[in-house]
Amino acid sequence: MAVIVKRRSSAPDAPSYTRADVEAMSARNQEPKWLKESRLAAWELYEHMPMPTQQDEEWRRTDYRHIRWNEAESLITPNGATYETIPASNREPLIGEQQGGLIAFVDGKVVHHELAESLKQEGVIFTDLLTACRDREDLVRANLMTKAVLPGEGKFAALHAALWTHGVFVYIPAGKAIELPLHVVMHNTHDGASMGHMLVVTEENAQATVLVDYSSTDSEKQSAYVGATELLVGAAANLRYVALQDWNRQTYEFSHQRARVGRDANLDWIVGTMGGRLVKAYLEIELDGNGSHGRMSGFFFADGEQLFDHDTQQNHNAPLTVSDLLFKGAAKDTARTVWQGMIKSLPNMQKIDGYQASRNLILSEDARMDGIPGLEIEADDVACSHAATFGTIEAEPVFYLMSRGIERSTAELMVIDGFFDELLERIPFERVRERLKASMEAKIVG
Repeated sequence: MAVIVKRRSSAPDAPSYTRADVEAMSARNQEPKWLKESRLAAWELYEHMPMPTQQDEEWRRTDYRHIRWNEAESLITPNGATYETIPASNREPLIGEQQGGLIAFVDGKVVHHELAESLKQEGVIFTDLLTACRDREDLVRANLMTKAVLPGEGKFAALHAALWTHGVFVYIPAGKAIELPLHVVMHNTHDGASMGHMLVVTEENAQATVLVDYSSTDSEKQSAYVGATELLVGAAANLRYVALQDWNRQTYEFSHQRARVGRDANLDWIVGTMGGRLVKAYLEIELDGNGSHGRMSGFFFADGEQLFDHDTQQNHNAPLTVSDLLFKGAAKDTARTVWQGMIKSLPNMQKIDGYQASRNLILSEDARMDGIPGLEIEADDVACSHAATFGTIEAEPVFYLMSRGIERSTAELMVIDGFFDELLERIPFERVRERLKASMEAKIVG
């Protein structure tokens, strides 16, 4: 009987970073002592944590072991690319010709930074994170990976805390309502690793809108993005946060994203996932204060061999809180998507209202979409529910449109556009909606 031996991949199972890499980065950035110590403490955690495997429940449906760390681990360094390297559609103002502020990174380097004078006079801080760590320790140190995303939450969270490469600090002072939006662009032109960080602090009774664009140019080699997002919404504050991702098809994303919402505050969080080879994203809302409200809207479209895994959690840590989550996605070709959701309440957190729904559109026989909602309720006076649905393009609306003289391909495109329209309309910028629709239509027609 012949014995077939399956060769083990020669690719390493984990990135080969060392403590010396952390120390070298801190020295290169001329970082303050407290930041270096914070990085090294995270590195100690990282070294003692195992890489996640499919034996872990959170990773059971997502196998990332085909990543080639020998290609993806090398930290990207700038090579002279300029602001104009970023696609024009990502650079244009969000509202007409007006813009509250714009920070653009290419390969982790700031290539453009502007903030309206009127916002400066209001005390708004909108700057790159390294500058904020050096100049505004009083505001950054207490909030950077101490309240929302914590280094001990997992291997990739610890790695990010130790080696984050660039980021943005947004600070809205108490009582300031910022009408003009703030725009962040993170664009990569090289393969390798980048670790971007978003830290947004809205103080009591403040208001702001922030949009973040993630993108990269095509590459034949693999890349890794190990990111973190922290949204701290103070009492009676109002934050609208939009994050849109369109990495190239060789990028693996591992990200931890968490918001903390205070008393009577409101968070409107919109997430769009279009690019990447594999995406594993944790997205969590912590409703910490009485009367707080959090809405999370997610849309995604996977094609080819893409794998998107969104792991969401709505934690009701106070009574009289409301959470509302809606994720809509589509998949075609041999793509696969996973959405795992959980609504959780602590004991005695009464009169909470939590809802989550996952709507999935399967566009080919070989695509697979998993939706796994969950409830963990430790109070008895609550209104919590969930739903997950799966389907294909409905024949009736397609037939109706064709009966009006519209070709089948166009009719199907219109139906899919309609499926996503509810979520796209939540994005408050018309030009951004048009860009996303064009990206989706490009996937539909191949």
